[in-house]
Amino acid sequence: MRGDVHRLRAPKATRGHEQRGERYAVIVQSDDLILSTVLVAPTSASSSARIFRPTIIIGDESTQVLVEQISAVPPERLGDFVGQLSVGELAAVDQALRLVLELD
Repeated sequence: MRGDVHRLRAPKATRGHEQRGERYAVIVQSDDLILSTVLVAPTSASSSARIFRPTIIIGDESTQVLVEQISAVPPERLGDFVGQLSVGELAAVDQALRLVLELD
């Protein structure tokens, strides 16, 4: 579901600036779209805060949603469900997506 947070399994071969190891991802795709892939925005606890990187809480840790790095992943890359964004957090992700994609 949109706004769900899952562990994101790392691809077998990382390259460039891709993070190695496991991280979290927020599903940003509409629930009305049934596709063979899922659009997600990865998270990073070490990335600097920016106007286009909303801060969310996973467990008891603050992390940035990297909306500028949205990607389509196969559903099998989604690991354990770890939570769902609050209404305010999802609104912040929506605003960041509008900014990054220049939709306003």
